[in-house]
Amino acid sequence: MSSSSALTDRASLFDDVLARLGDAVSTPAPIVLIDVVADNIARMQAFAHEHGKQLSPHVKTHKSVRIGKMQLDAGAAGLTAGNLSEAEIFAAAGCADIFLAYPLWAVGTKATRLKRLLQNTRLSVGADSTAAIDRLAEAAGEFAGLLGIVVEIDCGAERSGVPPEEAGRLAAYARSSGLVPVGVFTYPGHGNAVRKPMGAAADQALALRNAVASLAEHGIEAHKVSAGSTPTARLCTDPVITEIRPGEYVFNDFDNLRIGDCEASDIGLFVASTVVSDQGHEHVILDAGAKALSREGDPDRGYGRVPGYEGRLSQLNEYHGFLQLPERNARPGVGQRVAIVPHHVCPIVNSFEELIIANSHGEPIDRCPVDAQGKLN
Repeated sequence: MSSSSALTDRASLFDDVLARLGDAVSTPAPIVLIDVVADNIARMQAFAHEHGKQLSPHVKTHKSVRIGKMQLDAGAAGLTAGNLSEAEIFAAAGCADIFLAYPLWAVGTKATRLKRLLQNTRLSVGADSTAAIDRLAEAAGEFAGLLGIVVEIDCGAERSGVPPEEAGRLAAYARSSGLVPVGVFTYPGHGNAVRKPMGAAADQALALRNAVASLAEHGIEAHKVSAGSTPTARLCTDPVITEIRPGEYVFNDFDNLRIGDCEASDIGLFVASTVVSDQGHEHVILDAGAKALSREGDPDRGYGRVPGYEGRLSQLNEYHGFLQLPERNARPGVGQRVAIVPHHVCPIVNSFEELIIANSHGEPIDRCPVDAQGKLN
């Protein structure tokens, strides 16, 4: 069954949830099926336990203290943040172990905030240059001995990270600067495409093995060997890997479904939207545009799927979504609510101040703040 067909089979559930929520929800709004989320969390935790890996989920996907606590309660060893603001928010909520998986440039207010965070949180930070390590050591000051450094390596995504063979040199530099080198991490971003996760996972494991060997050459043991991304998480069985840090798995999205990383029944978030205009074109206009959905996608692939009408968002303006409809299919009328399954869920959550919590029986539960919404530094 194609990903679009599988999603269409899920449409009646989404539509039922929308009908039960009714006008109490002002659109556009993200709807979270909390029982599906709980199942996703339990499934990933079970995988990590079965294969002897620590799970440190990335909070950038949900940015919600409530959901982060669900992950910790299920057995996660800690949480992964993408910036200092996220780390501060989750530390303040009681998370004692945070990995800031980003090459932080610790100057100005970030230096002060980093030092403050070190005093009450077990913190490790990514680094991929001697210049960044100098800034981190200066910022940490007398607390430098508490700051773990995780050297970022490039496993093929060509984003940030040093070649694996250079990891030991950088870790040794961190040690000589008074910081604590604890291991290596990478991000296999080139696995986020159809048929590529397996190859990216193999690239990731090889790169991490080479990086660990590089640290050993400098007399440094890699305690944290961290692998990233939801599409490759369940392929992270290599013994060298000690930790996985997926993010999207908590909600999943159309891209995860498209590459075969999840089932349609694992999608735990959709965006409620309303048809606000129909002027007889081959599309109708929804109230969810780029402000709500971001511009993840492209004109050929689309910007989100509406399974109830087998449609796709073919174009986005800031507050207008163009819902392209197949010929001869049913056409939603003005005022009709529809469920949008995003292509990439992470930027969707960051567009909203709260999540509407329901369950897959369509029963509304409550609302949950997006605690780190808009926090970008």
